[in-house]
Amino acid sequence: MNKIGKITTLTKICFSILIAGSTSCQNKEIITHESASYKRFRESQVSYEKYNEFSTQFNFQKLEGFEDGEERYYPSSVIKADSKYYMWYSKPQADSKVVGPHDATDSLRAFHWDLCDVWYATSTDGLKWEEQGVAISRGETGRYDHRSVFNPDVLFANGKYYLAYQAAKSLKDARWSKQFKTSGDFTPNVIGMSVASTPAGPWKPLDKPILKPGSEESWDAEVIHEPTFFVKGGQYYLYYKSHSRLPWTPNITSGKFNKKHADIPLATGVAIANNPEGPYIKSKYNPVLMGGHGGMVWPYRNGVCATLPEGPERNSILFSEDGVNFYPKIQGLIIPKGGGAFRPGNFTDVDLSSGQGITWGISHELYPTYHFVRFECDLSLERGNIVRNEYQMVKDYMKADTYDYNTKLNRQHH
Repeated sequence: MNKIGKITTLTKICFSILIAGSTSCQNKEIITHESASYKRFRESQVSYEKYNEFSTQFNFQKLEGFEDGEERYYPSSVIKADSKYYMWYSKPQADSKVVGPHDATDSLRAFHWDLCDVWYATSTDGLKWEEQGVAISRGETGRYDHRSVFNPDVLFANGKYYLAYQAAKSLKDARWSKQFKTSGDFTPNVIGMSVASTPAGPWKPLDKPILKPGSEESWDAEVIHEPTFFVKGGQYYLYYKSHSRLPWTPNITSGKFNKKHADIPLATGVAIANNPEGPYIKSKYNPVLMGGHGGMVWPYRNGVCATLPEGPERNSILFSEDGVNFYPKIQGLIIPKGGGAFRPGNFTDVDLSSGQGITWGISHELYPTYHFVRFECDLSLERGNIVRNEYQMVKDYMKADTYDYNTKLNRQHH
């Protein structure tokens, strides 16, 4: 090869290398130039609605059997026993007005949840309910549950039934938040528990609370609210709502206030026990959910789902495999407030049998007065498996070198 030929060949090689390098850089730029929204999508664990097993709509309808206009709220999870559905809920003393903590008496309520007992109702179809009466009464003078017992949830384990509920000892613990006349809370309050061999009782209350607020500087120093259960690995997970002790919240007594958690108005924690009656040990990772107030949990696959009506991830469904670390799966839903889902399997350990998800439950509405509604959704494990299988086809296609048309990918979910 002559000198000119060598130069020409060398030029071609260099030119090819230059083009390849340019193309490589160009491809690299395409990969790395991602908008914030696109990057969040690729890095998160969420998917589009048609590929999301948690995509649903909550539909609501009024229940039959509670037409007397009396206040009832915070229904428990719904369970089935002896061919009947059971639920428990808060119901205040009859003909007792809400007047605020300054004017409250032994017969006048400081708050809506003051002077309450836990009542229960049964149904054969989940639509028409029959109120059965009081399940848990307030305790004797001096007990932790003397003033009010309210906002219950149920657990079935080891052949027994357990009701956990908020409890207030005395009107002296009713704090005014200064927002409006009837605003405030019992501070401190506790979580109590009663045990029975049948869902109809009789119920035997435990002598001591199973959970109390934390120390003044902790995130849950103010209150312990809304207990609800989940079972995994032979352990019992008790979720609860709380918030820190801050100068502008209901506890306005003297003492140490909290600056570390001042940006967390509301959150959810979990306490775990090896026995349904405790002792319940609060997780060192608390709070495990940023938000709360009227949320609910239910078993799904080998983990637990939660809804959040309030907080930075409000109107969402979140999922946790270990019961502690939750990830949002879908947001922007109209979700039940103070809801209790029907629990197929009555609290089966998800490590032994997959959580079946939910399709309906009971929640409360605030206006014109507290009343119950039934919600329906499509969050069953059966539907979840269908959606997950079809999404897997999409992911398999994205990884494949070839493409084969598959009519199953055109199926619509309703």
